[in-house]
Amino acid sequence: MQNNTAFSWHRYHITPIVGIVRGLDLDTVRQIIKAYIAAKFYTIEVTMNTPNVAKIINDLRLNYPDLNVGAGTVCTMADLDKAIAAGAQFIVTPIIDEEVIKKCVAMQLPIFPGAYTPTEIYKAWALGASAVKVFPATQLGPKYIKDVLAPLNQIKLMPTGGVSQENIKSFFKAGVVGAGMGSSLFDKQMIKVKDFKALQGHFTAIRDEINLFVKS
Repeated sequence: MQNNTAFSWHRYHITPIVGIVRGLDLDTVRQIIKAYIAAKFYTIEVTMNTPNVAKIINDLRLNYPDLNVGAGTVCTMADLDKAIAAGAQFIVTPIIDEEVIKKCVAMQLPIFPGAYTPTEIYKAWALGASAVKVFPATQLGPKYIKDVLAPLNQIKLMPTGGVSQENIKSFFKAGVVGAGMGSSLFDKQMIKVKDFKALQGHFTAIRDEINLFVKS
């Protein structure tokens, strides 16, 4: 499908969390999305190593117009081309690939490349990243974010990996513009037993942790 609807920054800022879908089937994703939107979450990425990723992205784009639907784990130009063809509205990478970043910037397609060190973070930002995905954030924590932003305060950071309900507020207090969340957001047990009402409550509880930092 054609990527003819732009990423909505307004909807992103309502709840500045990127939910990471990895390895789930389309029927399960559809059920999750209903709870996701009901909890005022609007930005989701489907990783390229998810089976039938193009079909899932395409389906979400067609059936859930309130969502920002992106592709994650984009590591190559082939991945990028596949993601764009499926209709991805934004791109997330675990690494810095200059060619991928430059093409997204040229297309005005939001791009969140992964970086770890201050040098990598600055390089990704200088190449035109919409925000830099600090990955993996598990061992770094909020203090690392605060330390990086002290000299590099113009850079928008989005920690991913290790962000949880328990620590997400600390990351936002440190100055991040958003966070990527996978298994800590999409609770495996709730999904396994198909308790999507509980899952919606879980989403809402996470959003409540950052309510001082959201737009509405």
